[in-house]
Amino acid sequence: MAARVLVINDDQAILDLYGLLLEGEGYEVHLSKIALENAQQISRIAPDCIILDLKLGFGRNGLALLQQLRMYRPTADIPILLCTAAVKMVRDQRDILEKKGIPVVYKPFDVDELLDQVRRLVESGNQARAVSAD
Repeated sequence: MAARVLVINDDQAILDLYGLLLEGEGYEVHLSKIALENAQQISRIAPDCIILDLKLGFGRNGLALLQQLRMYRPTADIPILLCTAAVKMVRDQRDILEKKGIPVVYKPFDVDELLDQVRRLVESGNQARAVSAD
């Protein structure tokens, strides 16, 4: 079964690019142009990895969603990759992100770097689930 990747980004052209790249790598891809209402909606999708932009719309909706995902038990352990152009915002949160093991890929991104990060996160998520199942 293909790993499921959820991408949340407010730019349709970028979403389309993610879809092409990730489907080409064999992932089942779910794309969302808006920050989903809440972590419960995301838990129903049950992604193996989430690619999240920090700046969605005119605010910091991505950062708020990241917080919800980490605080809601069913989504707390889903690996998340931040892919953003919000360099200053990430710099302000760098220590926290590193402690939480949340990698960042900056836009414009290198395709190989993005795919490598997704592959690592999906594998680490699979390993974590296997350990918790034992």
